[in-house]
Amino acid sequence: QLQLVESGGGSVQVGDSLTLSCRASGLAFSDHAVGWFRGGPGQGGRVFVSQVSWSGNKIYGDAVKGRFTSSRDNKKKTVDLQMSNLKPEDTGFYYCAASKSTIQSVNTVEYWGQGTQVTVSS
Repeated sequence: QLQLVESGGGSVQVGDSLTLSCRASGLAFSDHAVGWFRGGPGQGGRVFVSQVSWSGNKIYGDAVKGRFTSSRDNKKKTVDLQMSNLKPEDTGFYYCAASKSTIQSVNTVEYWGQGTQVTVSS
């Protein structure tokens, strides 16, 4: 099993920056693609935000390209989400995700964190 715990959420103003972190526990973190989704407080409606492959290659959702960046540290078993130029539409719960294949779709995600809330106010 791989357990994921997010931190770093909060309430910010439009244009601000914020960094979220995800800490993993388990024996095979380096074998997994990891990244982030945004959604509501429940399990439905989650939208792809970012993926970092085992080799460090990065893919981003269209809504955040040019504003958000993810990176991973396999020794620390962490993946972060660096958010800049935040907009009200970025508001939501951010969930860390992992899979041995890909996390670009919710259908391929094997492990989820419980989420951390981000609110962007104008």
